[in-house]
Amino acid sequence: MLLHGKRLLHGKKLLITGVLTNSSIAFHVAKLAQEEGAEVVLTSFGRAMKITKTIAKRLPSTPPVIELDVTNKEHVESLAERLGEHVDHIDGVLHSIGFAPQGAFNFLEGSWEDVATAVHTSAYSLKALSVAALPLMSPGGSVVGLTFDAQYAWPLYDWMGVAKAAFESTSRYCARDLGPKGVRVNLVAAGPIRTTAAKSIPGFLEFERIWSDR
Repeated sequence: MLLHGKRLLHGKKLLITGVLTNSSIAFHVAKLAQEEGAEVVLTSFGRAMKITKTIAKRLPSTPPVIELDVTNKEHVESLAERLGEHVDHIDGVLHSIGFAPQGAFNFLEGSWEDVATAVHTSAYSLKALSVAALPLMSPGGSVVGLTFDAQYAWPLYDWMGVAKAAFESTSRYCARDLGPKGVRVNLVAAGPIRTTAAKSIPGFLEFERIWSDR
């Protein structure tokens, strides 16, 4: 796509989280962003780092991968400094992060420990990532997160559904506080897609059926 003779994201620099396989939504965001002229930096952590670096080679241009566990305070606090080793600023961030232990997928029996992990990783992380990236964010920058319509009590989603509702609320507060700083915050609900994250949800096929019915 050309805009005034240039590709849509010509000269833009983006931080993209959540690239784990070539079926990841984040992978295709990174691919399209590069095809539209953007410079991309990916994040990963732990054992997934090796996987992300391998998958990154399937992109049109192999981007750097920096370590970021959004529940690790040191990783979050040092993000801008480490990201600054690769780019002098960023124009946008994709938050494609979500995790809940298996126990969180049983609403009545889910423990607080499991719920706390789900909320920390899947909701609070939006605020943490947005604030961590802020020092490098250019005016007019954008934070985009991926959600799953949290206004309903979906079958099987249980505490992850609650975490997504918190995520959506977090985005509104981030927009309130970051908007005056020139940073937009928006979410996209793409519906049930068979990503790696989706495969970790018990009974995901039921999601697809219910989504279509509704």
